[in-house]
This record gives sequence, structure tokens and C-alpha cells, in this order.
Amino acid sequence: MHGRVAVVTGGAKGIGRHAAHTLAKAGSKIVLADADVERMHKTLGEITNMGCEAIAVPADVRDEKDVRRLMHETVGRFGQIDALINDAGIVPHFNWGIPRWPRVRNLSKDFWDSVIQTNLGGTFLCTKYVVPFMEERRSGNIVNLWGGGRPENHGASPYVVSKDAIRTFTRFVAEEEREWNVCVVAFSPKQAIATEDAPEEARKRLPGPETLGNGFVLAAQAGMEMTGKTVEHRDGKLVVVD
Repeated sequence: MHGRVAVVTGGAKGIGRHAAHTLAKAGSKIVLADADVERMHKTLGEITNMGCEAIAVPADVRDEKDVRRLMHETVGRFGQIDALINDAGIVPHFNWGIPRWPRVRNLSKDFWDSVIQTNLGGTFLCTKYVVPFMEERRSGNIVNLWGGGRPENHGASPYVVSKDAIRTFTRFVAEEEREWNVCVVAFSPKQAIATEDAPEEARKRLPGPETLGNGFVLAAQAGMEMTGKTVEHRDGKLVVVD
């Protein structure tokens, strides 16, 4: 990844922060994108202190103007985009012991729209505006975060619907971009993750983002034989889980 440019949405904290750190350690130039500006600049400081060249671009992935600006600012600064990590999302985190989201009968349309437009809509918009730059160079990797769920997890329907749709979106975009040598994969953390914002009890009980190891580095340079697949990181390798 040395010298390559990676855009990480939702890069201020959690899995996105982990992805940015590992890509920076691998030699990438990092572009953090997040709506949480304060946390984003804190993470930016961590990355630049590692000696990595990095910038932060405030962006709401639901806003088409923000996303367009994000990609153009990245290319204006670094001249290219080699990898996009579509991490930004709204996650229920029921495994953290926090209150469940409402069942469908009590779920407001505004909340439904917020989850769908952030998780799925943000993945769509970021992909839409990055592929022209990747096609121009006939090279690039897009990594979409995927996570499953069980029907008995009442309240999780908007999240699971958005993630199932992202998996389908990945397969279809992979075929559209195959002739331009752009690899598109869905990356699965495989299990619930307790990030730095999780309650202490959950952090003691659940694995942290560090268990994902260099998975994002591998996904950001996966070959075309992986395109359209859903992958996990196991024992230092990417494993197809379709």
C-alpha cells in the first residue's frame, strides 16, 4: 500500500479508525471522512503522528454534495484514489447491552430513512463518485462493510436490510466495474465488535477492532479474482465467505 491513497468514511472512530490506522501503517496516504469533526481531527492527529500523510474532510455520506466534494478534494490533494473503505454507518450494537431499536410497528420513517440512507445510500454515493477516478486509471479497490443479523434481534431490521442490500450492491457494481479493473468486495467483521465507545462491560466481553488485524489492508489491495465476493480476515488472510 506504500504511496497509495485510501479514503475511509466513518474514519473518526470504531472500525473506520482501525482501518485508517492499519492502512497508514502499511504506507497509505489517508483521507478521513466523517460527520463527527472533533473526533475526526483527533484521529487525524493520531495518524499524522505516525508519520503518515493524511487529511480530514468533513462529510455526511448521505449528502451528495459532501460526497462529491470529498472525492474531488482527495484527487486535488493527492492526484488519485486507490482505495475506498465504505465504513460510515449507523449500527444497533445490541451486543453492547444498549437499548434496542423499536420494532417495525413503532419505528418512525425518519429513523428508518436515516439508517438506510447512511448505510446503503452512503455506500452508493461514495461508490458513484469514486469510480470515475478509478476507471480513469483502470485500477482501484472498493471495500464495503457488511454485517449480518438474526431475525430474533427485534429492532434490527433497518440495519440488516441495509447490509443485505450492500452485499447485493457489491456483487452488481463488481460486474459493472470489472472491465476497468476495479475490485469491489464486501468485508465482514465476522462477529460483534466492541469499539472504544462501547461500555466497559462489553469491551471486556467482546473482541475489539484490533482482532480484524490487517484485513482492510488486504481488502484494499485484493486482486480481481475477489471482486464481487464477501470476505473475512482469518489468520492473516482474506477468506471468501459466500
